[in-house]
Amino acid sequence: MTQPLLQSSIKSLPLINQGKVRDIYDIDADKMLIVTTDRLSAFDVILPTPIAGKGAVLTQIANFWFERLSHIIPNHLTGIAPDGLVSDPAEKMQLGERAIVVKKLKPLPIEAVVRGYLVGSGWKEYRQSGTVCGIALPAGLQEASRLPEPIFTPSTKAELGTHDENITFEQAAGLMGAELAGKVREVSIALYNAAAEFALTRGIIIADTKFEFGLDNDGTLYLIDEALTPDSSRFWPADQYRVGSNPPSFDKQYVRDWLEASGWNKQPPGPELPPEVALKTSEKYREALRQLTGRDIAV
Repeated sequence: MTQPLLQSSIKSLPLINQGKVRDIYDIDADKMLIVTTDRLSAFDVILPTPIAGKGAVLTQIANFWFERLSHIIPNHLTGIAPDGLVSDPAEKMQLGERAIVVKKLKPLPIEAVVRGYLVGSGWKEYRQSGTVCGIALPAGLQEASRLPEPIFTPSTKAELGTHDENITFEQAAGLMGAELAGKVREVSIALYNAAAEFALTRGIIIADTKFEFGLDNDGTLYLIDEALTPDSSRFWPADQYRVGSNPPSFDKQYVRDWLEASGWNKQPPGPELPPEVALKTSEKYREALRQLTGRDIAV
């Protein structure tokens, strides 16, 4: 496995933004470079231990879905090879399978969440009120029940270190207009349905996911950021799915479980992960890539 990358340093390009996982660099008026690092955040805290290969896995899974779902909506990929943007060998080593060149688009002010199963915060709300994000659901559902149909439950975009907040469709429409909100809902559910149907053929249930969208200068809607990765979705092994319990997932749940047991108070700074926990987490990410796409990252 190549050396994990906790933070990129592409000095030949101006840094625009550093998020929880992605570092974004300016190329020109129309394009940006996104480098997906091996950082891992849990409970909204970035941990000091990188997860080897994670950035490449996330990028390759997202690219797989961008291509597969391009008939539903265009995406932000330009098709330009990132390696051609830099000449310094040390900078080239930070790109490879973890980097993409994307169009500059105006991001929408919400995260578009689609839920196909009753789990997490949705299950908690349902037990209290019979609803998820204010949407009434049939009585008698259990934890991990498949919903009668997927539901669109948008959320605000939180600043680094804070939580996203669920909002109603009407609130989303208030932020960006009813017509655009309606289109985002329609496209999000179409993307989820197509992806969930395919993933099932590979033995994976996509319980829920979140998308981000952006607009170009002509008002055309694009799928941006990442799509249907273990970081933005809840992946369950289909052969371990049982209604009434939360199945193990292909994401960072292994780390979350270790953190919960460690006694950490979920406040910065996060603790260093033991090598075996970091390795196991890396393997879970790569397992998702292999099972979904039949591919693996270079090691």
